[in-house]
Formats: sequence, C-alpha cells, structure tokens
Amino acid sequence: MRTLDSIDVTNKSVLLRADLNVPFNDGVISDEGRILALLPTLNELIQKNAKSIMIVAHLGRPTSASDTRFSLHPIQKRLEVLLNTPVTLVSHEEAFAQNFNLNSIGRISLLENIRFDSRETSKDPTKRMELSRLLAAQFDVFISDGFGVVHRKQASVTEVANLLPSAVGRLIEKETSVFDSILNKPNRPYTVIMGGAKVADKLAVVKRLLNVADCLIIGGGMAYTFLHAKGFEVGRSLLDLESLSDVKDCMDQAQDRGVPILLPIDLVVAKEFSVTTESKIVDIDQVGSDWMGLDIGPKTRILFAEQIQKSATIVWNGPMGVFELDPFSAGTLAIAQAMANTDGFTVIGGGDSAAAVRKFGIDETRFSHISTGGGASLEYLEGKELPGLAAIGEK
Repeated sequence: MRTLDSIDVTNKSVLLRADLNVPFNDGVISDEGRILALLPTLNELIQKNAKSIMIVAHLGRPTSASDTRFSLHPIQKRLEVLLNTPVTLVSHEEAFAQNFNLNSIGRISLLENIRFDSRETSKDPTKRMELSRLLAAQFDVFISDGFGVVHRKQASVTEVANLLPSAVGRLIEKETSVFDSILNKPNRPYTVIMGGAKVADKLAVVKRLLNVADCLIIGGGMAYTFLHAKGFEVGRSLLDLESLSDVKDCMDQAQDRGVPILLPIDLVVAKEFSVTTESKIVDIDQVGSDWMGLDIGPKTRILFAEQIQKSATIVWNGPMGVFELDPFSAGTLAIAQAMANTDGFTVIGGGDSAAAVRKFGIDETRFSHISTGGGASLEYLEGKELPGLAAIGEK
C-alpha cells in the first residue's frame, strides 16, 4: 500500500477519511481513543503544509440527516481543543453545492456525518460512486486513515480512492504492520484470547488462528457454546445452537493440531441481567437451569492469567463477561491487568476490549498496540481482503 511517505501533500487539498465513531454517554464523548489515534496523521499533514484538510467520518447509523443525535458537532469541538486550532463543521448542503469554495472555510474542516447521505453505505456501487464524485470534486489527494471502516465497501472508503491519488495514513500503516507481524512472525509462545457474545462472528478467525497460535483462550458469551459442546449444561447462558456443529469441528481441529483451547472452569452466574440481581460463583458443572453465566470465575481468571504470563505474544479480542455491569467485570479486568503486567507483545483487538481497558483506567502505554477497529481487526486476522485497503493498492 502507498503510505504518506510516497505521496506529496505540500500545498494540496487533502480529503482525509477517519474513523471517529466514538461512544457517547449523556451527550458527552466517553472514549476518545479513535480521535486521538487520528492525530499523528492529521498533524503530519499540517506539518507537511497541506493547503487544506477536510476530514470525512461517520457516527452511528442515522436514518436521516435530521437526527441531530448523530451530528459530529461534539467531535468538531473536541478536535479544536486537541489541535489548538479552528476546525469548521461543514454541512452536506454547503460541501456539495456547485459554488462551494473550499478555501473559504478554513484550513481544517470536518464534513458532517457522511452517513447522513444514504449513498455512503448503499449496496449499489453506482450510488456510492455518485457520492464519491461529490466528495472528490475539489481535492487533490485522498488519505485513508480509518482502520475501523476499511472492511466495508462505502463511498468515502472505497470508491473515492479510485478518483484521487491516494495513500493510507499512519494509523492504518501501524495497524496493518502489527497484524501482519502476529499473523506471519509472532514471538512464541503465542496465545490468542477470544471473548464477546457472538461465537458465529469469530469462528472463522479461531479456525484460521489454529494454524498460527500455540494456545487459544475462549471466554465471554461465546464460551458457553464451547462448554455445551463438551457436554456441560449452561442453564440460561448465551448459547448458539446453530453454531454447535462448527464449534465441535473447531475443537476437533485444535486437538488434531495439538493446540490447547482453554475454557472457563468456573463462572459468575446470575438469574437476571442486572446490577442488583443475586449472583454466585459456581464450577462449570454446577450451573443451575435457572442461572446464566455473566462472567468467568476467580479460578478461571488465575488459569487464563497464568497462560498470559508465560506467552511472548498475546492477542485479545472480546470481553470475558458483561463488563459494563460492575458485578460482572472482574474477569475482563483480570485479563486486561494480566496483559498490562506481562513483558510479552500485547495486542488489544479493538471494540469492546479497548473500551474495557479505558473503562478500567489502565495505562494504555502498558500495551504494545490497541487497535481502533474491532470488526476490521477480526477480518484481517481471518485473512479476508479488506476493500478499503485493496482500493488504495500500489497506485
């Protein structure tokens, strides 16, 4: 892929695709990790004397431009503080008008939520191209630096890259370098930790990593389907019966290849999904029919932490329990702390795992890399071609 080192932005108008899809709590940005991750590329473009920079990004899944809950206005204000310079929020009406004057809006601007235009995510490439032509009209260069969106075919990610000289920014360059290293030349022992709710979303990744990893740890909601496949009753815990056959096949492959799969040996169970509900710790063969697993138990935390401590490379994607609720956050916290305390190369695979690290207030510099793209990182690990990266290519 072409990077910033191979493209001249001096005195050029730059269209910069970012991933600023940050979470909010009562109207306030609750995790600005993706905003901070954009700054190295943004500051480099400024230092290299780009004439103007318009950032394109989305927030959530708005159904219309009138839904102000998805406005990028709070992100624009935060960027102004972080950059210590004015950032203009530009409406679609203004940006796509025939008489639009890019030079009149200031050196740095932020286009209002690109998903306010339904063509951005249209399945019809013709409609996406219509929007991308409007986006590219007044720009000299396109820089793609939203790793969290490169696994999707979207106008501002894929089509626009075919209309302008293009390159990836420093964030995508770093993300792909890290994931290439853990796929092709990891230091060993190499342990992969998979959690989260949906086993079906991660089975393909697990199967591919059986060819690379020395050990797999399975926790979170997806663990209950693995436990059920081994014959354990899991009560009302999250269970994906449609994936049961695939899970059994995955476990057989792991056994054939000599790759151990560590599963929970005890659980924190409750009768309701609630902060105030009754909960207790049980071994995995003692889950009652009316109870559901919502976190890994203390013995499992020790088991998983011991594996982490003796590993040279550790990749983690997905929480161990319902970490958003304090009574069920200890398992995810234990994994985060174990990774922070190891000397190995540690990668947090974005999404909820990254959110958990920040929720717990753990110093992010204690991890080798925290990805900004949960879905993109999974698809990269799975070996899929990511459309947003393929569009950049070697042009």
